[in-house]
Amino acid sequence: MNATAQIRTETCLLLERISRQDRTAFRDLYHSAGPKLMGVLLRILGTRSEAEDALQEVFTRVWLRAGRFDPSRGAGMTWLVALSRNHAIDRLRARKPEQTDDGVAELIVDTAPRAETRLIAQGEARRVTECFDTLEPARAEAVRGAYLDGLSYESLAARHSIPLNTMRTWLRRSLLKLKECLEQ
Repeated sequence: MNATAQIRTETCLLLERISRQDRTAFRDLYHSAGPKLMGVLLRILGTRSEAEDALQEVFTRVWLRAGRFDPSRGAGMTWLVALSRNHAIDRLRARKPEQTDDGVAELIVDTAPRAETRLIAQGEARRVTECFDTLEPARAEAVRGAYLDGLSYESLAARHSIPLNTMRTWLRRSLLKLKECLEQ
């Protein structure tokens, strides 16, 4: 058995023992896998202190979730790395944007649309409104419901008391009519 296969087998055995609340196995896993997991966390999170905190949380999860590990689905170290990576990504998502008071805000480019861009957008909005007015009121309402309000085809069909396939036809034909109108 080569060294990589031996490490895989040892990690799997340790995880199985941890699932039975074996503290010695947990300590052994921490010493053998901790440095690699720390490297993964440090690479994703960027700061040592945050990576250390995350590593403690990862091993808490290992202790609590070891029973969920399925050795038939892959190597134990792969499971540990995935657990660490997912936890680090969750921590990144939970970060709040940093507040700075060093005048950087003054250097940020104003992204508000210029007057010309606003006038063009208003003209386009007027054209869309005019094109919507060419549709039958019930069909215009269905298009708005589906594509602006996010309603499902089923709920729109129920609202208009028509079969689902008829609603699909309404929407498809209405979109084609809107497209023709906007292309003129």
